[in-house]
Amino acid sequence: MVLYFSCIFQLGWTQSGLPFWVGTDKASITPTSEAFIAGHSHNRIFLGVNDDIYVKAFVMANASDTMAILTFDCIGLLHPELVKIRSMVKSSFPAFPIDNIAMTSTHTHSGPDVVGIWGKDITSSGVDSVYMEELVRTSHDVLLNAWKNRVQAKAEYAVAEHGVDWVFNISQPYELDRSLTTLRFTDTAGRNVATLVNFACHPTFLDAVNDQVSSDYVGGYYQAMSEVQEGEHFFLQGAIGGWVQPEYEQKTAKQAFFRGRQLARKALTSLEEAEPIKGSKISFHSTYFKLPVENPGFLALSQMDVIKRDFTDSTTTEVAFFTIGNAAFATHPGETVPELSFRTKKLMSNDGPRFVIGLGMDALGYILKPEFFDPEQNIPHSPYLCSVSLGVKTQEMVYNVLKGLISSLNFVD
Repeated sequence: MVLYFSCIFQLGWTQSGLPFWVGTDKASITPTSEAFIAGHSHNRIFLGVNDDIYVKAFVMANASDTMAILTFDCIGLLHPELVKIRSMVKSSFPAFPIDNIAMTSTHTHSGPDVVGIWGKDITSSGVDSVYMEELVRTSHDVLLNAWKNRVQAKAEYAVAEHGVDWVFNISQPYELDRSLTTLRFTDTAGRNVATLVNFACHPTFLDAVNDQVSSDYVGGYYQAMSEVQEGEHFFLQGAIGGWVQPEYEQKTAKQAFFRGRQLARKALTSLEEAEPIKGSKISFHSTYFKLPVENPGFLALSQMDVIKRDFTDSTTTEVAFFTIGNAAFATHPGETVPELSFRTKKLMSNDGPRFVIGLGMDALGYILKPEFFDPEQNIPHSPYLCSVSLGVKTQEMVYNVLKGLISSLNFVD
């Protein structure tokens, strides 16, 4: 570990006065052979590619700490895949702190099945094991390349609201986190190195009407950001459970990219009044814990090897809480309702931006308020949402684990 950090100082840690080292990389994870489409229904096969999908790596360090974020344009990568990626990184780069690797998925419904439940039929897995092995290798490679690509950088942020005219909660319309939170890193010459955007909306413009690989509106965001500034652009999905999605929209790739480009323009406009990140401390904390599997469907799918994960009466997952200066981040291991986003942000006592990352570290379906499981509440779409949820206890357990983790830390720089 001493040798690992000494190489940072040999590169001239304080030469520019900028507090961080930041590196990025990306690689296509577009399937090159026949693949089942994740989302909506069984036995749908891709017939072409509208736009490539990616795994992207963001790595940052200061004089004492290092962390990384991997983002995937897929419906939701499961925690066992993160464990495999960490193991591969440990084998090739033992000094890298693998426990400080976070993961999130954009949740596009126009990517390949990486879970298993959208195969030929309900008893057949849609996961291509060869594709998944390559996905793990590619993720390892981009993370190490991001480390090699790091440059000195400073950070600034902006917070706005977005999506009033096209993003809706179709289960509980009064409850929606419309926050658009942007964190930008620039190098010694003022050039953009990386931009992280956190926003909550299902990428489902193309769900059920499309047989082309696509990152949905997130692709429009990538496109518009790349036209305006250098560096790599990351999308961190927010709390989209309870059914936060685009409504009253044309279900076309053109409309998806239009909304994604609007998202990019709003993020860039908000950065015109950006505030600098205070401090240079990097702190990363995560914890493993067990969630009860109350839904017998998950057990059946595991027993049939449709979902290649050992569901018993419980399953092991992970949440993370990390800070970059006075910016704070918390992960949720699935599609959480907006209420949990608001409650999580209230746990954070920092005076800077607050990021809630959905489908973070895991993708355990919908994480819902207990009232969704009460038929007398008559919440729209609740029967379906509950059918792809671990159970009624999940939300409070996730909240309590995060509360315990965050309250144990003095994380303000």
